[in-house]
Amino acid sequence: MTARLPVFPLGTVLFPGLVLPLHIFEERYRALVRHLVGLPEGAAREFGVLAIQSGWEVATAGPPGRSGPAGGEVTLHDVGCTAELRQVTELADGGFDIVTVGRRRFRVAEVDDAAAPYLTAEVEWLPEPAGTDEVADLLAARVISVFRQYLGLVRPDPQEISEQLPEDPTVLSHLVAATAALTVDDRQRLLAVDDTAGRLRAELRLLNRETALLRQIRAVPVPLSELAGPPVPN
Repeated sequence: MTARLPVFPLGTVLFPGLVLPLHIFEERYRALVRHLVGLPEGAAREFGVLAIQSGWEVATAGPPGRSGPAGGEVTLHDVGCTAELRQVTELADGGFDIVTVGRRRFRVAEVDDAAAPYLTAEVEWLPEPAGTDEVADLLAARVISVFRQYLGLVRPDPQEISEQLPEDPTVLSHLVAATAALTVDDRQRLLAVDDTAGRLRAELRLLNRETALLRQIRAVPVPLSELAGPPVPN
């Protein structure tokens, strides 16, 4: 099943269930917010978030391969997550502060930079796991254990977060992917994994790698505030 979505390129990866606040200042994305707010009651107020693979998402950024104002190319990853609009605050200058929540994953089939002031894309929805998966349940317990060790190395009070870790393996897999200090490429690969067990296995490897590095250097390479979640655009 396919659908057409407005697309918002960002320098981060959004996961289902995770909160993403955004400050909207560019006119094309102001138009996107106005479009979503103006939809009929009950309509899905969501847009697709795609992580930037290379280049900078400045005013003329477009689909993969399109040149920016300085001649550089902006390319986007082809797997993203929709952001559902939950709160909108209109600002005096015409911009918006919005709060969104990740909803469902998709793969881009075709990007269109001419149909609207902002990018739109034909997307196909990616499958989400349903029902009980004994393997995922076992892996989730291992991921929680390693993630708590990891938090103990990067946070002054890891107990505050570790006590709130979800028991649902799929929700846990998305939370770990979004909150661990991973690269955009690492997060993108995790987002693209279709089954929860596969994502948890990959996270075990990544967490073991990061935990080993932290134990060796006994230092966190970036401010802790930057490890808490995806960055918010200015």
